[in-house]
Amino acid sequence: MPVTVRYLTHPQVLVDPQQEVGRWSLNPTGRARVRALAEGVAAGLGALSRTARVISSYETKAIETASPLALELGVPLEILPDMHENDRSATGFLPPAEFEAVADQFFAEPGISVRGWETAEAAQARILAAITACLEGPQPGDVLLVGHGAVGTLLYCALAGLGIDRRHDQGPGGGGRWFGFDLDDRRPGPGWQLMETLLAEG
Repeated sequence: MPVTVRYLTHPQVLVDPQQEVGRWSLNPTGRARVRALAEGVAAGLGALSRTARVISSYETKAIETASPLALELGVPLEILPDMHENDRSATGFLPPAEFEAVADQFFAEPGISVRGWETAEAAQARILAAITACLEGPQPGDVLLVGHGAVGTLLYCALAGLGIDRRHDQGPGGGGRWFGFDLDDRRPGPGWQLMETLLAEG
C-alpha cells in the first residue's frame, strides 16, 4: 500500500517577547485545534489513521502539537533536531510588522543572510537533508512530520521543484496547515490545507 508523508505546521502560539522563540507554547486557540484533531484520531476518524511514525521539531510549540497526536495513535514521538524553524536568533523577537518585512526579504533573497538570520538556502538544505534521511528505507505506515511554516515552505518548494518564494507559504491565520506527498515520488499535492481537513479525509 502506498505510504503518504504529511507535513503539519504547529497552530497558533502565545507570543512572549521575553522568551526565546523556540520555547513559545501554543495559545488557547492552537491547543484547542490540536485537541480537536487528537480527539478525531482517537475516534478513528480521518486521514491520520494509518500513521505509524510521528516526527517533530524540538521546539516547544511543535512538540505540543505532535505529542497528543502520537499519544492517540499509540506511537512514540520522534524528535528530529534539524526540523527546527529557520534560525532567527540574531535578531530575536521582532514586532509583527518588522518581522514580516524581514521574512519577505528572507524569501526574496534566499542566498543572503538577512540581519544575521540563517539563509533560506541553508535552511532549505538542512530540512531537506533531515527529512530525506529519516524517510530512508521502507516505512511501517504513513508518516506525520510536525514543524514550522518557513522551513515547511522551503521543503514544499524543494519537493515541488519550485524556486524559493513566499508565494508558496502556508498563508495567514497562525499556522496549523499541512501538505502531503507520496513516499516514493516525493511530489507534494496541490498545496497547504487547514489541519481540520485531516479529519475529513480517509
